[in-house]
Amino acid sequence: MRGRYGNVRRTRLDGWTFASAREAARYQELKLLRVAGQITELEVHPSIPIVFEGRPVLLRSERYPNGRVLRYVADFRYAEDGKVIVEDVKMQSGHRTETYRLKRALVAHMGIEIRET
Repeated sequence: MRGRYGNVRRTRLDGWTFASAREAARYQELKLLRVAGQITELEVHPSIPIVFEGRPVLLRSERYPNGRVLRYVADFRYAEDGKVIVEDVKMQSGHRTETYRLKRALVAHMGIEIRET
């Protein structure tokens, strides 16, 4: 089944659900890199709380009157050459939603660079 932006939706692999076949293929590549010892500490869909001036950014709503922490959920996080890499799989010509661009900017403000593959 095709998704909103042309991706094949909900690809399952190793108990994980990926938003696209491209993301699942990247997961398989990262697993091989981990076995080869080129990367370590591979995480799938890590949730990164967005923090500003030492305090978490809260989203308030009717359901969450006290707020819930705004989070950026990346596709992958791993260590390569001693550096932590946060990665998001995107089509090169693909659409970047306004929400994605905003969260990416907030995470960048926190000093975390997102690598698009």
